Amino acid sequence: MAQFSTLSLSLSLVNASILQRIKEAYLLWVSILDHVPKGQRHSIGARIENKFLDLLELSYIAYFIEKDKKIERINQCILDLDAIKFLIHITWEGKLISHKQYAEIGEKLKEIGKMFGGWRKNLENPEKKNLAR
Repeated sequence: MAQFSTLSLSLSLVNASILQRIKEAYLLWVSILDHVPKGQRHSIGARIENKFLDLLELSYIAYFIEKDKKIERINQCILDLDAIKFLIHITWEGKLISHKQYAEIGEKLKEIGKMFGGWRKNLENPEKKNLAR
């Protein structure tokens, strides 16, 4: 029975590309975090990791919540994403991550931001697109 519910859950997320992108960015951050000095890894590094986990959870909820509540959740996701960007920028300014790492994760976060913006826009203007998430 547990195998069936896992299968049905994974099938229901096939079109949830934003969740996939956030997961990819989170896994990239985890790989970067291994190279952050130990003291900062357990402070700002852990804070960024927790914000990523919060974003994953909020995004998952936004994907499945009732349509009339989606915009509010998406706005919360955008705020969390902005906090992640800000904290990662601080790690770069503090030379805790390299320019290459900063650019790589920055591109992923930029893409996620565009996806959230598009999602919100589609919900605010449903007549422009007949597919709502």
